Amino acid sequence: MTPLIQQDTPPPFPGPALFEKASSLGRRLRELDLTISTAESLTGGLVSAAITSVPGSSAYFLAGLNTYSNQSKYRLLEVPWVVLNTAGAVSPECARAMASGVSRLIGSDLGLSTTGIAGPDGGSEVKPVGLVYVSLYGEGRHETKKEIFSGDRHTVAFLAVEAALDLLARFLDERRPG
Repeated sequence: MTPLIQQDTPPPFPGPALFEKASSLGRRLRELDLTISTAESLTGGLVSAAITSVPGSSAYFLAGLNTYSNQSKYRLLEVPWVVLNTAGAVSPECARAMASGVSRLIGSDLGLSTTGIAGPDGGSEVKPVGLVYVSLYGEGRHETKKEIFSGDRHTVAFLAVEAALDLLARFLDERRPG
């Protein structure tokens, strides 16, 4: 029986460009002896899928959580209710709490989170469809980035994955040249 995907080619997801980025990040995580876990809302596991598409990723990737509901953000990641009720699930405060929460819960060196509004509904004038926050927690500090993407639901989610991996790359590049 012929396998559907050849061993020497990237998997269909995340695609060649994201697969190469995830591979490069994996090498850097190994070099720096760092582990990572993810907490995802709008991306629904796509960041984890990109990272784990790389053979050997179990050496640095510990776990990924899809914390789509406020209840799961609160119960699993200990995002404070006051953050969820005032700033909201789509906020820099929530993204930061998700990133540090998953790192603490899983015991990884780094926590990477995504939250946002993928659409087509759910946006407002203050928080439009396409609004995304990605956050990275590590070494006792947070880096959080706000983006506003245009496109359909899937495009926004894929752009959020790219933004999350870019944030991780910048963090790792600050550690030492690769």
